Amino acid sequence: MSFAKTSRKLHRIAALVCFLPLGLVTGTGLLLQVKKQLPWVQPPTLKGTGTTPAVDLEGLLAAARSRPEAGIQSFDDLDRIEVQPSRGLAKLRGKNRFEVQVDTGTGEVLQVAYRRSDLIESLHDGSFFGEASKLGIFLTSGLCLLFLWASGLHLWLLPHLNRWRARRQRPSSH
Repeated sequence: MSFAKTSRKLHRIAALVCFLPLGLVTGTGLLLQVKKQLPWVQPPTLKGTGTTPAVDLEGLLAAARSRPEAGIQSFDDLDRIEVQPSRGLAKLRGKNRFEVQVDTGTGEVLQVAYRRSDLIESLHDGSFFGEASKLGIFLTSGLCLLFLWASGLHLWLLPHLNRWRARRQRPSSH
C-alpha cells in the first residue's frame, strides 16, 4: 500500500478516535475564551471600596456565611480565597462552585453567583474524568490531532507536489 493511501486511512481512523474528546475540548475552549463576557460562565468581577483590605479572613468568612445560598459555613467549605486589593475585593469560592464577592473595605457582600468556569476548565483538560482519562484519552486525542494536522497537510500538499514534479519532467517547448 502506498504512503498516500496509508496516510489517508490512518487520517480517517485518527479522526474517529478523537472525534468526541476534541469536540468537548473545542466546545469548552470556546466557552473559556468568552468567560469574562458571559456571566453564565463566570460571574463578573465587581469593584469594592478602597485598596487596603480592612476586613480580615474571619470577617470575609462571616460575610459569606451571611448568604445561605452560597452554602459556605466554615473554611472547610472553601476551595480558595482570591484577594484583589486594587479592586477592593475578595472572592471566596466554595467547593460547591458558588462564589461570594466581598468588599474588603466594608465587609459587604457584593455578589453571590454560581461559577461554572472551573467546571468547564476541568472538562476542557479532561481532569473532570480523572487522571487516567486525562492522560489516556485527552492526551491521546491531542496526539491524534497533531497527527491529523500533519497528515492533512501531507494530503493537501501531495497533489500540488505531483503536479509540480510532472511539470518539471515535461520537456520544455522552447
